[in-house]
Amino acid sequence: MSTTHRVSTFTKFAALLAVGSMAALSGCSGGSKPAATGADSAKTPKAETTKAASSDEKVTIEYWQYVFPAKVDLVNKLIEDFQKQHPNITVKHTNFPYDQYNEKVATLVPAGKGPDIINLYYGWLPKYVASGYLQPLPESAFSAAQIEKEFFPFVNSAKLNGKYYAIPTAVRSLALFYNKDLFTKAGLDPNKPPATWEELVDYSKKLTERDKNGQLVVEGFTFQTNSQLPHWYRDTLLQQAGGKDVSEDRRKILWNETPAGLEAFSYLVDFGVKHKVGAKDFYTNDITAFKGGFAALSVDGSFQLGGLAKDSPNLNYAIAPLPSYKDKKAAPASYWANAITKNVSGKKLEAATEFLKFLTSKEVQEQWAEKVGELPAKKEVAQQEKFTKDAKLGPFIKQLDYANSHFFVDEKLERDYFVEAIDKITLNNVSYKDAFDELVQKTQKLYDEYWAKQDKK
Repeated sequence: MSTTHRVSTFTKFAALLAVGSMAALSGCSGGSKPAATGADSAKTPKAETTKAASSDEKVTIEYWQYVFPAKVDLVNKLIEDFQKQHPNITVKHTNFPYDQYNEKVATLVPAGKGPDIINLYYGWLPKYVASGYLQPLPESAFSAAQIEKEFFPFVNSAKLNGKYYAIPTAVRSLALFYNKDLFTKAGLDPNKPPATWEELVDYSKKLTERDKNGQLVVEGFTFQTNSQLPHWYRDTLLQQAGGKDVSEDRRKILWNETPAGLEAFSYLVDFGVKHKVGAKDFYTNDITAFKGGFAALSVDGSFQLGGLAKDSPNLNYAIAPLPSYKDKKAAPASYWANAITKNVSGKKLEAATEFLKFLTSKEVQEQWAEKVGELPAKKEVAQQEKFTKDAKLGPFIKQLDYANSHFFVDEKLERDYFVEAIDKITLNNVSYKDAFDELVQKTQKLYDEYWAKQDKK
């Protein structure tokens, strides 16, 4: 980071983060020790009197999230603040390893056990709602009109069957990470990152390094197909080429409805097949290669900033908005959101609602950005100068107004199908069109099966 930005908002909290990337713009790791409080703690929200808060009746609610140290620590602190404001509400905080999370939910929630409030990835919502794990958010506290006025537009992916089932505290986006030293070495201006599709290809070629045997030494552009590339395709490249992801009723995949779908798919695949500027699993994965200085350009998420600060504090890198095409801008967005499970009612529902209001307040969203590194979900919070003018966070926030958050039927399978399609091209010499057509067919079949089950209910 340059001297100019050494006192930026990002620098103040980056050292607290240890964030690993997941293919679904998510992260996980271990640890759940409560965070220490201090003079730099942000202001906590003022309490709003409700029946649950003012009643003499004591109530306990349970909050679940996966094990992610920065989040666990902050939630522990926030619970202390909330309980001071609401002395009759006790919040029990439970967390599980990421790979056990969905199994625990599937086992306990149908039995009427487990959490009252659950933190879940937005891409899991259709399956959770279809399985009957959740209830809609109380409209008295979270009306559709209020959510759509205050939050970024892509949060409407939490709206199913006309109702909102979850609400985020923070959101995530993807942008272009680039190594400034490698730019200089290649004779490129380190202050002028690629801004268009064409420039991204040109820069990637110039930045790629191979040894005398033709082996890749530095990736011009990372090509980790099971990481962020599926999101980049669906929420950015496809949109910029003039295509659409799914129909308005979310039943039909529209990638092949126009030539735009194959054009965007081909553009992405060319980086690994035609231009050969990157390779799958090079230096283990994309973020590892970038941290080590072996990748010049990479599409990745705001959630990587903490890991970079911790693991590669001297890496001279910067962030830029994703390149545009035909003057059209687009970006992926995702989020983890909080939802209320199906069996919560009465005083517990009132208490759970009050805790959700607290978690989505302006003050908590500011703390979340400063302690966790995710972007505020409310527009008025994210668009404060302390965030928008930050060298690292600013480019991500700049994209949120035009970001897309696509609908999932099965987040894991949809990603797997995408990876398999590219593997068939790179490993089996299947044509781009044949691999793409099969990808669309398999994804559509998945959607057909999902909706057929929903229609029977």
